[in-house]
Amino acid sequence: MTASVLLIRHAAHVHLDRCLSGRMPGVPLSEVGHAQAAALGAALADEGLTAVECSPLDRTRETAAAIASAAGLGEPRAAEALVEIDLGDWTGRAFGSFGDDPAWRDWNAHRGTARIPGGETMAEAQGRIVGYLEQIGRERSGETIALVTHSDMIRAAVAHVLGLSLDHLLRFDVGPASVSRVVIGDWGARLVSLNERLGDVR
Repeated sequence: MTASVLLIRHAAHVHLDRCLSGRMPGVPLSEVGHAQAAALGAALADEGLTAVECSPLDRTRETAAAIASAAGLGEPRAAEALVEIDLGDWTGRAFGSFGDDPAWRDWNAHRGTARIPGGETMAEAQGRIVGYLEQIGRERSGETIALVTHSDMIRAAVAHVLGLSLDHLLRFDVGPASVSRVVIGDWGARLVSLNERLGDVR
């Protein structure tokens, strides 16, 4: 009894590599992001997807809509379990503004224990997405489901499947519009692929 889950990072958005968008409203895909989402949808059109679900944020909704449309499915369902980690006081802050901030250093060195000021711990975020994956494994055997979410959420899910410490999350990449595949059932979970760049636009 197994479900196949495609963990998909949203395509490029207007804040990419500039600031920590977090859960800010009104952060849509960029022009490049729209092209990536369309390419990703085309690449997944014949995957036999039974459902597309997403974080409720704009950039994930737009990416998910392109995938669902290409697959001939209805409007993607938003799932709160897939929302971006709560960045608290860092929401909207430019990457270049952190300098030697000790809280920022601690966050990047000790993801397993550090808490974002006013926000979540990585373990809390991991608990949300892992719990949702386990629910899918119990209830949706035989389905192939696309979950469009965020890079740290995918890293957290992959770390759980591999038994990897949260302190080591930055040892692998999860690029925009990438796909990482997991199969999951009542027996556990297995990583099938990581960071497939199906949405690359050249």
